[in-house]
Amino acid sequence: MKTTYIKEQKPTLKEAQELVGGYVAVIDLPDNKQMMVDEEGLLKRKEINREASAIAGQVIVGDAVVLSEKARWQ
Repeated sequence: MKTTYIKEQKPTLKEAQELVGGYVAVIDLPDNKQMMVDEEGLLKRKEINREASAIAGQVIVGDAVVLSEKARWQ
C-alpha cells in the first residue's frame, strides 16, 4: 500500500481516483491537511495501509493521498 504526499497542486478528480484506485473519500486531518482514500476500500477488501492509518488515527485501507498547502480540496 502506498501513501502519496501532494502539496503544490490540487489533483483533478480523475487523478485522485487513479491514485486511490476508486471513488474518492476525503478525510480531514490535523494541521490543515486532508487525506484521500478509496471510499469502497473495505468492500474491495484492500489491505491495511499502516502509514496512512497512523497519520489518520483510524484504519485506512488501500492507497492514500495526503493533501496539504495548495493541494487541499475545498
